[in-house]
Amino acid sequence: MLRSSLLALALTAPILASGCAAAVLGTAGAVGVASVQDRTLGEAVDDSTASNEIKTKLLSEGGFGEVDVEVAQGLALLSGRVASPEQRVRAEDIAWSSTRVRDVANEIVIEQPGGFFANASDELITARVRASLIAAKAVKSVNYNIETYNGVVYLMGIAQSDAELQEAAERASVVGGVDRVVSYVRVRNLPVSYDASATDNELMGAPATN
Repeated sequence: MLRSSLLALALTAPILASGCAAAVLGTAGAVGVASVQDRTLGEAVDDSTASNEIKTKLLSEGGFGEVDVEVAQGLALLSGRVASPEQRVRAEDIAWSSTRVRDVANEIVIEQPGGFFANASDELITARVRASLIAAKAVKSVNYNIETYNGVVYLMGIAQSDAELQEAAERASVVGGVDRVVSYVRVRNLPVSYDASATDNELMGAPATN
C-alpha cells in the first residue's frame, strides 16, 4: 500500500513474461550519479543508504531473495515476488523501518519463485527501456530509475516536465516484452498525479473520446 498521494501512470503494450534483480549501489556510486542527476548529493546519499539498509534487512531474514528494492527521493519501490501475504507485509514493514524513507510503493506479488529465465527476461526489458530513454533527446534519461517485473516496467526519478514524462512512459510502453508501464516519477518541483487508467488524451489534459 502506497502511503502518499502518488498515483500510478500506466500504459499498455504487448505482453511477455519477465522478472528483475537489483544491485547494491554504495555511497561512492551515489556521489557519482548525483553529479549528473537533478538530485542533490544529500538526496542521492540518503536514497542509496536507505536502499542498502532495506536490502540488508531483507537478506538477513531470508525468503526475500526475489524482492527488488529501489529508492528515489525517499520513495522506496518494492517489486518482485514472495511466497506468502505475511512476507509481503513484512517486506513493507522493513522498508518503512528506514528513517530515510518517506513513501513505500509495495508492488510485490505473491507467487512461487520464477527462476533464472524469468529474471533474465526482465533484465533484458530493463536494458531495452534504458536504451530507448537514452536515445530520446527530450528525455534526461539519467534521472530515471527503471525496474521490471513480469513485463511490468516501473519508472522512478525526476522528470523535467509533464511532456518529458509522457514521452518517457510512451517510449517504455512500446519496447518489446513490456506489458504496461507504471510511473512513480515526480515532475521537477511538482508531485505527479496521473490516473493509472487514463487514456492518452486524458493524460495530456484533453477530454477522452469514444
